[in-house]
Amino acid sequence: MAARRGGRRPVRQLTARERDVFRLIATGLTNAEIAQRLHLTEATVKTHITRILAKPQLRDRVQVVIFAYEPQLCPRGA
Repeated sequence: MAARRGGRRPVRQLTARERDVFRLIATGLTNAEIAQRLHLTEATVKTHITRILAKPQLRDRVQVVIFAYEPQLCPRGA
C-alpha cells in the first residue's frame, strides 16, 4: 500500500478537518454520525472522505481504519 511506504507524511497532508474525519472513520462512525458529531452536512463529510482516500492512496474506509491503527499514527488510547 502506498500509504505505508510514505510513513506519517500522508496524514500530515490532511487538513485539520480531514484529520478529524479520519479519526472518526477509524472509530467506525457512519457518514451521518460523523456529520452530526462535527456539525457538517453528510455531503461535506463525503467530500472530506474522498480527499482522505486520495491523499494516501487508500481504496476504501477499511484501509483508512487499518492505516489509522498502525502504531505510529493512532496509538491505542489516543
